[in-house]
Amino acid sequence: MASKTAAEVQASTPANEQGPSGNPVDFEHLARYTLGEPELEREVLGLFCSQSVLLLDQLRAAKSDEDWKQAAHSLKGSARAIGAWRMAQAAEQAEALQGDGLSELRSARVDEVEASLREAEAYIATVLESR
Repeated sequence: MASKTAAEVQASTPANEQGPSGNPVDFEHLARYTLGEPELEREVLGLFCSQSVLLLDQLRAAKSDEDWKQAAHSLKGSARAIGAWRMAQAAEQAEALQGDGLSELRSARVDEVEASLREAEAYIATVLESR
């Protein structure tokens, strides 16, 4: 039996739960880059999950504006690449925080990025298990 692509699994999800305001990952967007190849989707999603955790650690540990901006920018790009729009938005908001006296705001943004990452990871795991 052939494996379903992530886009096919997502297509079976109710329409009101799809897209930028629905699922944590837009698999239709991802399929444009992976040509709908299930193994490539799996590899890209695995890289996203492992690298995002490292980048989140870098964001949390950032000591300078440049370190902060670089980590947030990388998280934003990774999220956009797979269609994790909520995470991309959280990372974009984090990236905009630069300057002194922002530690409380930065901490809140890290929490938002982490929450959206955890949501994306859980959704990815669910989709991959259903294949």
